[in-house]
Amino acid sequence: MSSRPINRLTLFVPLLICIALGAFLFSSLGKDPQELPSALVGQPFPEFALEDLNDHQRQLSTADFRGDSENGQVVLVNIWATWCFACRIEHPYLNGLAEQGVAIIGLNYKDNRILAKEWLAERGDPYQFTIFDPRGTLGIDLGVYGAPETYLVDAQGIIRHRRVGVVDERIWNKEFRELYNQLVDAANDQ
Repeated sequence: MSSRPINRLTLFVPLLICIALGAFLFSSLGKDPQELPSALVGQPFPEFALEDLNDHQRQLSTADFRGDSENGQVVLVNIWATWCFACRIEHPYLNGLAEQGVAIIGLNYKDNRILAKEWLAERGDPYQFTIFDPRGTLGIDLGVYGAPETYLVDAQGIIRHRRVGVVDERIWNKEFRELYNQLVDAANDQ
């Protein structure tokens, strides 16, 4: 039996791996988990064909964002579900935004149609219409992590901002208000 001498350098490999992993984790400490990057920012809203939550006979698509014109309106697309606790916190603020004239489209994500309709009847319906996505197919195309998530879509159907988590007054003022107003002004100038 021959024994090979142990290379002293191989003894340090586990230590080097631990140091590298620790440095990676430490560098992530200061990052806000709500600010997840999205490859779709700057890209068109994904094409889809799904039912309206309130009218299963009505098929919705990206054309519904545009209405009757080539250019549509600036909208928030809000991903929500009845099983989402944070959506209950966010919903009153969305109702207030809708009362102020902010156009909001709902995307009911991986939910039960009957429960979702009851939920809106009880809590108010801030949405111009609600896309029913029971299997999460549009959610997958959007890269949805869960609910709530909110996308700011310009009048040409381009995603301009994404927020993972609750939109409240602080978040609206910090992340959405200025960009939303700029996009609305630009759409009105066309």
